[in-house]
Amino acid sequence: MAFEVDPRLLLDKLAFGPSSSSLHEVAKIGVEAWLAQQLKPPAEDDCTGRIASTRWHLKYVSKMPAAEVDEDRALDVIAEPIEQHWTTLDKETPYQERLFLRTAVAAATLIRAVHSRWQLREMLVDFWHNHFNVNAAGDGAVAAALPAYDRDVIRRHALGNFREMLEDVATSAAMQVYLNNRSSRGGAANENYARELFELHTLGRPAYLNALYNKWRQVPGATDGRPQGYIDQDVYEAARAFTGWSIEDGAGIGMGRRLPTTGKFTYVETWHDNYQKRVLAAEFDPYQSPLADGRRVLDLVADHPATARYLCGKLFCRLVADTPDESTIAAAVKVWRETRRAPDQIARTIEAIVRSDAFRRSAGAKVKRPLELYASFARAAAIDVVSTPGLLGELDGSGQRLFGWGPPTGHPDENDYWLSSNMMRRRWSLLLGLADDAWKAGVSEAALTVAEQPSAGAALYAAYRQILGGGPSPEVTIGILGGMGLKPDTPFHSRKDAPALAKRLLAYCAMTPAFQTR
Repeated sequence: MAFEVDPRLLLDKLAFGPSSSSLHEVAKIGVEAWLAQQLKPPAEDDCTGRIASTRWHLKYVSKMPAAEVDEDRALDVIAEPIEQHWTTLDKETPYQERLFLRTAVAAATLIRAVHSRWQLREMLVDFWHNHFNVNAAGDGAVAAALPAYDRDVIRRHALGNFREMLEDVATSAAMQVYLNNRSSRGGAANENYARELFELHTLGRPAYLNALYNKWRQVPGATDGRPQGYIDQDVYEAARAFTGWSIEDGAGIGMGRRLPTTGKFTYVETWHDNYQKRVLAAEFDPYQSPLADGRRVLDLVADHPATARYLCGKLFCRLVADTPDESTIAAAVKVWRETRRAPDQIARTIEAIVRSDAFRRSAGAKVKRPLELYASFARAAAIDVVSTPGLLGELDGSGQRLFGWGPPTGHPDENDYWLSSNMMRRRWSLLLGLADDAWKAGVSEAALTVAEQPSAGAALYAAYRQILGGGPSPEVTIGILGGMGLKPDTPFHSRKDAPALAKRLLAYCAMTPAFQTR
C-alpha cells in the first residue's frame, strides 16, 4: 500500500520542522522517496563546512594554572581524535579548555539541527544521546571524550544496528568515565554501568523483577533459559563480566607499569574477574578469552524480548505520542527482533513505526522540547543560524542542557515536563530572542517578506503562513493583533517599525499551540 501522509506532519515528526526547501523537496520527490532517502543517509556530515567556518569566542582567566585567553576558536576541533582531546586533562591545561569541547559539540548540534539535509539522522542522534546520556558539563574527562562519543558512537550508529552501538557505547571513554566502569576490578566490581545497562539502556525498568524474586531460578522462564526480566543478581554478575574493561587514562596496572594516556578503550586482563558467572540464567564458564564475558552480556541484553519492547516503546514516544499504541509497538518489536543482526535494524524499525496509522493521526501529540522548538522556528522563519554563546546559554536555561543533564536517565520525554509555567516563559523568551536576533545568531529572511505587507492583517497572514503553512483563525488574528495594539486594516509596510513588528509577528505565531506541538 502506498505511503500517504501530510508532508508537514512528516517533517514535524521526522525532522526539526518544515523549511521552505524541505517542503519543496518532499513535494518534488514525494513522501515515499523522501522517507527512503532519510532512512539511508550518506556517512558524510553535510554540515562539515558550515561547522568548520564557525568561530566561537572563548574568553577566560585561569589562576591555576595561570592563563588568560580571549580569542575566537574554530568548532571543527570536534573532528580531532580522542587522544588529542585527552591532553586537555593535563594538570597544566585550564579546565575551560576541556569544557570548550562540550560547547563545541553542542554548537555543532545547533547548526546541524537547522541546516542538515539529513534531518531524520539528526532527530535520532538527539534521541540516542538522551538514551545513552552522559554528563559532559559535570566531568572534564567526559567533556574531553564527548566529541569522539558523538562522532564515532552515537552519530555512526543512529540508524544502524543496536547491538553494535551498544558495544561502542560500553567501550567509549565517555560512558566508561560517566558510569565509573574504567576502575572496575575483580573483587571490587563497580555496579554503576551494569545497573544502567539493564535499567536504562536495554531491558528497562519494567523488566526489573527484584521486588518479586530474589533468586534467579524464581524468575519466570529462567529455568528454561528465557527469563522474563532481571534481578539484582543479574546486575552483580554482569558487573563482574565488565571488570577489566577500561580506558587508557594513565592508571597504574602493577609491576611499575602504567596505561598510556590516550582516552582509548583498553582491556586489562589482570583486573578481570575470570571466575564463572550467571547472567539472565546463562552460565558463563571461567577463564574465557579477553572481552568474552562482557560481550556475552551485551548479546544477552540486546537480544532479550524486553529490550525490544522497551526500545520500541521509547522510539514510539519520541516520534509519535506519549500514549502507546500497542499494535504499532508490537509491529515495531517484530521488525526489531527479526532484524537484530541487520546493519540497518534501527532504520527498519523506524520505518515500521512511521508507516503505522498511529503515526498518521498523531499531529500535535508531542510538545516540542527546546531544541526542537529552536530549530523548527529557525527553519520556518528562514534564519541562517550561526551558533553563539548567548544562544547556547538560552537553550541551556530553557531546560534542555545539551550533554549536560546530570542523571543517567536523560531529559524527560513526556509532555507534562515541558509545560510548567516557568518552562512556557522560557520557551516564549527563546522565540522572541531568536526573532529579534538577541544573540546575534542570524536574521530571519522571512521577516523581510512580512514587513512588505500593506496591512497588519496581511502581515499576520504572511507570518502565520510562513510558520504554520496556513492562515490564522479569527480568534488568533484578534488575539495577536490586539495584543500588539494593531487592527487588521492598520497600514504596515510604511511604518518605520515594520521590520521589528514583522519579527515579533513571526514569534507570536510560533507561540500558538499549533506550533508548540508536533
